[in-house]
Amino acid sequence: MESFGVDTVASESSRLSELRLNLAAVQARIDAARAACGRTDPVHLIVVTKTFPASDIALLASLGVTDVGENKDQEASQKHAELGALSSTLRWHMIGQLQSNKAKSVARWADVVHSVDRSSLVAALSAGASSADRALSVLIQVNLDPVPVSGRGGAVPSAVPELAELVSSAAGLSLGGVMGVAPHPGDPVDAFARLAAVRASLLSSYPQAQMMSAGMSDDLEAAIAAGATHVRVGGAVLGNRSYLK
Repeated sequence: MESFGVDTVASESSRLSELRLNLAAVQARIDAARAACGRTDPVHLIVVTKTFPASDIALLASLGVTDVGENKDQEASQKHAELGALSSTLRWHMIGQLQSNKAKSVARWADVVHSVDRSSLVAALSAGASSADRALSVLIQVNLDPVPVSGRGGAVPSAVPELAELVSSAAGLSLGGVMGVAPHPGDPVDAFARLAAVRASLLSSYPQAQMMSAGMSDDLEAAIAAGATHVRVGGAVLGNRSYLK
Protein backbone atom coordinates (compact mmCIF):
# COMPACT_ATOMS: atom_id res chain seq x y z
CA MET A 1 0.00 0.00 0.00
CA GLU A 2 2.85 2.36 0.76
CA SER A 3 4.47 1.88 -2.65
CA PHE A 4 1.12 2.61 -4.32
CA GLY A 5 1.05 5.94 -2.51
CA VAL A 6 4.58 6.75 -3.64
CA ASP A 7 3.74 5.77 -7.21
CA THR A 8 0.65 7.98 -7.12
CA VAL A 9 2.60 11.00 -5.90
CA ALA A 10 5.28 10.40 -8.53
CA SER A 11 2.61 10.14 -11.23
CA GLU A 12 0.95 13.39 -10.13
CA SER A 13 4.31 15.15 -10.03
CA SER A 14 5.10 13.95 -13.55
CA ARG A 15 1.70 15.06 -14.83
CA LEU A 16 2.10 18.45 -13.16
CA SER A 17 5.47 18.94 -14.88
CA GLU A 18 3.97 17.93 -18.23
CA LEU A 19 1.10 20.38 -17.87
CA ARG A 20 3.41 23.16 -16.77
CA LEU A 21 5.59 22.74 -19.87
CA ASN A 22 2.59 22.50 -22.20
CA LEU A 23 0.95 25.58 -20.71
CA ALA A 24 4.16 27.55 -21.13
CA ALA A 25 4.41 26.48 -24.77
CA VAL A 26 0.82 27.47 -25.53
CA GLN A 27 1.22 30.80 -23.73
CA ALA A 28 4.35 31.46 -25.79
CA ARG A 29 2.33 30.84 -28.97
CA ILE A 30 -0.38 33.23 -27.77
CA ASP A 31 2.17 35.92 -26.94
CA ALA A 32 3.95 35.49 -30.28
CA ALA A 33 0.65 35.70 -32.16
CA ARG A 34 -0.31 38.87 -30.30
CA ALA A 35 3.07 40.42 -31.07
CA ALA A 36 2.87 39.43 -34.75
CA CYS A 37 -0.33 41.41 -35.25
CA GLY A 38 0.57 44.26 -32.89
CA ARG A 39 -2.01 43.51 -30.24
CA THR A 40 -1.44 44.77 -26.70
CA ASP A 41 -4.75 43.63 -25.22
CA PRO A 42 -4.87 40.25 -23.45
CA VAL A 43 -5.94 36.99 -25.05
CA HIS A 44 -7.39 34.59 -22.51
CA LEU A 45 -6.78 30.85 -22.54
CA ILE A 46 -9.66 28.44 -21.93
CA VAL A 47 -8.24 24.97 -21.36
CA VAL A 48 -10.63 22.42 -22.84
CA THR A 49 -10.74 19.61 -20.29
CA LYS A 50 -13.39 17.41 -21.91
CA THR A 51 -12.61 13.68 -21.48
CA PHE A 52 -9.87 14.42 -18.93
CA PRO A 53 -10.32 13.69 -15.21
CA ALA A 54 -11.10 16.22 -12.52
CA SER A 55 -7.62 15.60 -11.11
CA ASP A 56 -6.16 17.29 -14.20
CA ILE A 57 -8.36 20.33 -13.60
CA ALA A 58 -7.07 20.53 -10.03
CA LEU A 59 -3.49 20.43 -11.31
CA LEU A 60 -4.24 23.09 -13.90
CA ALA A 61 -5.74 25.32 -11.20
CA SER A 62 -2.56 24.94 -9.15
CA LEU A 63 -0.66 26.24 -12.20
CA GLY A 64 -2.82 29.35 -12.43
CA VAL A 65 -5.45 28.27 -14.97
CA THR A 66 -8.75 30.00 -14.25
CA ASP A 67 -10.92 29.01 -17.22
CA VAL A 68 -11.89 25.49 -18.25
CA GLY A 69 -14.12 24.31 -21.08
CA GLU A 70 -16.39 21.30 -21.23
CA ASN A 71 -18.52 19.79 -24.01
CA LYS A 72 -21.00 17.54 -22.23
CA ASP A 73 -23.29 18.38 -19.35
CA GLN A 74 -23.12 15.06 -17.51
CA GLU A 75 -19.33 14.90 -17.57
CA ALA A 76 -18.93 18.52 -16.53
CA SER A 77 -21.50 18.22 -13.73
CA GLN A 78 -19.62 15.25 -12.28
CA LYS A 79 -16.28 17.05 -12.35
CA HIS A 80 -17.77 20.21 -10.89
CA ALA A 81 -19.15 18.21 -7.96
CA GLU A 82 -15.97 16.17 -7.51
CA LEU A 83 -13.81 19.28 -7.23
CA GLY A 84 -15.94 20.73 -4.44
CA ALA A 85 -14.90 24.18 -3.26
CA LEU A 86 -12.22 24.43 -5.96
CA SER A 87 -14.97 24.61 -8.59
CA SER A 88 -16.07 28.02 -7.35
CA THR A 89 -12.59 29.45 -8.00
CA LEU A 90 -12.78 28.52 -11.69
CA ARG A 91 -14.75 29.93 -14.61
CA TRP A 92 -16.58 27.08 -16.34
CA HIS A 93 -17.35 27.32 -20.04
CA MET A 94 -19.90 25.15 -21.86
CA ILE A 95 -18.46 25.01 -25.37
CA GLY A 96 -20.28 22.01 -26.87
CA GLN A 97 -23.55 21.80 -28.71
CA LEU A 98 -26.39 22.01 -26.24
CA GLN A 99 -29.87 20.53 -26.26
CA SER A 100 -32.62 22.58 -24.68
CA ASN A 101 -33.50 19.78 -22.25
CA LYS A 102 -29.99 20.01 -20.79
CA ALA A 103 -30.12 23.76 -20.24
CA LYS A 104 -31.45 23.59 -16.68
CA SER A 105 -28.58 21.32 -15.62
CA VAL A 106 -25.96 23.36 -17.47
CA ALA A 107 -27.17 26.51 -15.74
CA ARG A 108 -26.17 24.99 -12.39
CA TRP A 109 -22.45 24.71 -13.20
CA ALA A 110 -21.57 26.82 -16.26
CA ASP A 111 -20.57 30.46 -16.02
CA VAL A 112 -20.37 31.02 -19.79
CA VAL A 113 -22.30 29.19 -22.52
CA HIS A 114 -20.59 29.50 -25.92
CA SER A 115 -22.97 27.56 -28.15
CA VAL A 116 -26.26 29.46 -28.26
CA ASP A 117 -27.57 29.37 -31.82
CA ARG A 118 -31.37 29.30 -31.62
CA SER A 119 -34.20 31.02 -29.79
CA SER A 120 -35.45 27.89 -27.99
CA LEU A 121 -32.08 27.54 -26.30
CA VAL A 122 -32.18 31.16 -25.11
CA ALA A 123 -35.53 30.53 -23.44
CA ALA A 124 -34.36 27.27 -21.86
CA LEU A 125 -31.16 28.78 -20.48
CA SER A 126 -33.04 31.77 -19.11
CA ALA A 127 -35.44 29.46 -17.27
CA GLY A 128 -32.53 27.37 -15.98
CA ALA A 129 -30.57 30.38 -14.78
CA SER A 130 -33.59 31.84 -13.02
CA SER A 131 -34.36 28.50 -11.38
CA ALA A 132 -30.78 28.18 -10.13
CA ASP A 133 -30.64 31.87 -9.13
CA ARG A 134 -27.53 32.31 -11.26
CA ALA A 135 -26.39 34.70 -13.99
CA LEU A 136 -24.99 33.22 -17.19
CA SER A 137 -22.90 34.94 -19.83
CA VAL A 138 -24.01 33.81 -23.28
CA LEU A 139 -22.11 33.78 -26.55
CA ILE A 140 -23.87 33.42 -29.86
CA GLN A 141 -22.29 30.68 -31.92
CA VAL A 142 -21.94 31.79 -35.53
CA ASN A 143 -21.83 29.36 -38.42
CA LEU A 144 -18.61 30.18 -40.29
CA ASP A 145 -19.16 28.05 -43.40
CA PRO A 146 -19.02 30.17 -46.59
CA VAL A 147 -22.26 28.36 -47.49
CA PRO A 148 -24.00 26.99 -44.37
CA VAL A 149 -23.97 23.19 -44.15
CA SER A 150 -27.01 21.41 -42.74
CA GLY A 151 -26.42 19.89 -39.31
CA ARG A 152 -23.46 22.08 -38.44
CA GLY A 153 -23.78 24.12 -35.24
CA GLY A 154 -24.08 27.88 -35.28
CA ALA A 155 -26.52 30.55 -36.34
CA VAL A 156 -26.15 32.07 -39.78
CA PRO A 157 -24.83 35.65 -39.54
CA SER A 158 -28.15 37.17 -40.57
CA ALA A 159 -29.84 35.54 -37.56
CA VAL A 160 -27.41 36.99 -35.00
CA PRO A 161 -29.16 40.35 -34.39
CA GLU A 162 -32.46 38.68 -33.46
CA LEU A 163 -30.71 36.22 -31.14
CA ALA A 164 -28.74 39.05 -29.56
CA GLU A 165 -31.95 40.91 -28.77
CA LEU A 166 -33.48 37.79 -27.23
CA VAL A 167 -30.43 37.13 -25.04
CA SER A 168 -30.08 40.73 -23.91
CA SER A 169 -33.70 40.84 -22.76
CA ALA A 170 -33.79 37.37 -21.15
CA ALA A 171 -33.80 37.02 -17.37
CA GLY A 172 -30.64 35.55 -15.93
CA LEU A 173 -28.62 35.97 -19.13
CA SER A 174 -26.15 38.56 -20.37
CA LEU A 175 -24.82 38.86 -23.90
CA GLY A 176 -21.09 38.20 -23.77
CA GLY A 177 -20.19 38.12 -27.45
CA VAL A 178 -19.71 35.56 -30.22
CA MET A 179 -18.11 32.17 -30.74
CA GLY A 180 -17.06 30.35 -33.89
CA VAL A 181 -15.37 27.17 -35.05
CA ALA A 182 -13.41 27.28 -38.30
CA PRO A 183 -14.82 24.65 -40.68
CA HIS A 184 -12.61 21.80 -41.83
CA PRO A 185 -11.61 21.63 -44.55
CA GLY A 186 -11.40 25.36 -45.05
CA ASP A 187 -9.28 28.44 -44.51
CA PRO A 188 -9.40 29.54 -40.86
CA VAL A 189 -8.23 33.03 -41.83
CA ASP A 190 -11.32 33.57 -43.96
CA ALA A 191 -13.58 31.94 -41.37
CA PHE A 192 -12.36 34.09 -38.50
CA ALA A 193 -12.60 37.20 -40.66
CA ARG A 194 -16.31 36.42 -41.06
CA LEU A 195 -16.64 36.02 -37.30
CA ALA A 196 -14.82 39.31 -36.69
CA ALA A 197 -17.25 41.09 -39.03
CA VAL A 198 -20.24 39.70 -37.13
CA ARG A 199 -18.65 40.75 -33.85
CA ALA A 200 -18.02 44.30 -35.11
CA SER A 201 -21.65 44.65 -36.14
CA LEU A 202 -22.82 43.27 -32.80
CA LEU A 203 -20.61 45.65 -30.82
CA SER A 204 -22.20 48.64 -32.52
CA SER A 205 -25.46 47.80 -30.74
CA TYR A 206 -24.15 45.90 -27.71
CA PRO A 207 -20.81 47.40 -26.65
CA GLN A 208 -20.66 45.10 -23.64
CA ALA A 209 -20.49 41.99 -25.88
CA GLN A 210 -16.70 42.02 -26.04
CA MET A 211 -15.88 38.31 -26.16
CA MET A 212 -14.79 36.64 -29.37
CA SER A 213 -14.20 32.97 -28.64
CA ALA A 214 -12.27 31.44 -31.53
CA GLY A 215 -9.22 29.34 -32.22
CA MET A 216 -8.07 25.96 -31.00
CA SER A 217 -4.76 24.08 -30.87
CA ASP A 218 -4.30 24.09 -34.65
CA ASP A 219 -5.52 27.56 -35.57
CA LEU A 220 -5.16 29.85 -32.55
CA GLU A 221 -2.72 32.15 -34.37
CA ALA A 222 -5.26 32.89 -37.12
CA ALA A 223 -7.94 33.52 -34.52
CA ILE A 224 -5.78 35.95 -32.56
CA ALA A 225 -4.88 37.83 -35.75
CA ALA A 226 -8.63 38.22 -36.39
CA GLY A 227 -9.26 39.61 -32.90
CA ALA A 228 -10.11 36.62 -30.71
CA THR A 229 -10.27 37.53 -27.04
CA HIS A 230 -10.45 33.89 -25.90
CA VAL A 231 -8.91 30.76 -27.42
CA ARG A 232 -10.08 27.24 -26.58
CA VAL A 233 -7.13 24.85 -26.36
CA GLY A 234 -7.25 21.22 -25.29
CA GLY A 235 -4.76 18.85 -26.88
CA ALA A 236 -1.82 21.25 -26.91
CA VAL A 237 -2.11 21.55 -23.12
CA LEU A 238 -3.44 18.18 -22.00
CA GLY A 239 -2.10 15.84 -24.66
CA ASN A 240 -3.93 12.92 -26.24
CA ARG A 241 -7.53 12.44 -25.19
CA SER A 242 -8.08 10.09 -22.26
CA TYR A 243 -11.73 9.18 -22.65
CA LEU A 244 -13.62 8.85 -19.39
CA LYS A 245 -15.93 5.92 -18.74
